[in-house]
Amino acid sequence: MLSLAEIQSAIPDTLLGVDLPGLGTRIQGKVRDIYVSSGQRILITTDRVSAFDRVLGGIPFRGQVLNQLSAWWFEQTRDIVGNHVIAVPDPNVTVACEAQSLPVEVIVRGYITGVTSTSLWTLYSQGVERPYGLDLPPGLRKNEPLPEPVITPTTKATGGAHDERLTPAEVVERGLVEPRLWSLVQEAALAIFRRGQAVARRAGLILVDTKYEFGLADGRPILIDEVHTPDSSRYWVADGYAAAIASGQEPENFDKEFLRLWFMSQGYRGEGTPPTMPPEFVAQVAARYIASYERLTGQAFVPGAQPAAPRIAAALGQRR
Repeated sequence: MLSLAEIQSAIPDTLLGVDLPGLGTRIQGKVRDIYVSSGQRILITTDRVSAFDRVLGGIPFRGQVLNQLSAWWFEQTRDIVGNHVIAVPDPNVTVACEAQSLPVEVIVRGYITGVTSTSLWTLYSQGVERPYGLDLPPGLRKNEPLPEPVITPTTKATGGAHDERLTPAEVVERGLVEPRLWSLVQEAALAIFRRGQAVARRAGLILVDTKYEFGLADGRPILIDEVHTPDSSRYWVADGYAAAIASGQEPENFDKEFLRLWFMSQGYRGEGTPPTMPPEFVAQVAARYIASYERLTGQAFVPGAQPAAPRIAAALGQRR
């Protein structure tokens, strides 16, 4: 693994955006730049950090970790459901097929947790009957495993609005996804999640919950976006989990929550000007991202070369 000194020396080269004229229509999201051209989508994962729905600085190698880890997961789950990957020509880039995105995000949960007023744990602890349409047994404690993974879908947020939480039945009742397709999506999501749980266990981690996005290609459901990364999934460190639960403490995070909690410790809640991340902290966060890749895949992380824009343009040119 890269040393903290090596990571810190790369901070000035963080990839905050890529301008590739002539490649197609550019869409800038919170964490990636997307170019749409000729029925394909060029997904360029940047080092921009999204927290509290805002972009806060940059973390070196973060984009490469997200891109390469997702590519690895797509291969690990190809026997369960197809995906949108055509090629990965560069550490930051995935060339994907154009797909019709389904209007729901599929949230799969293996543990009952959360702190917001609409979280599964909050509703359950308040005695809400069948939260999100789920039949949950009595006596569960916060942060304990559920008897079986459950799905709590949401609508996809648009125009800055927050996701609308749904029951699985409402997805069909409201005509968001037709019944047979929704059944296939749920089956695939649960199978992918169980595989993710098994890989996490071998890595000394706990896959707590995650978000999947599905789309349609030639009428068939496919997996899109990113999969089981520290940004799209919640992970806990397995060592110490039992002791934390027994003492009523929160388990140790091994995902982007580590970054969010630091901002909260500085008094930042998403409003106003965020505090500047010290270089030492930035390096520690980058090390966490890299460690997640290495622990889950069992492979050493090998960073790509900088500068990014010419390298990406060259890689895409070679592919053509």
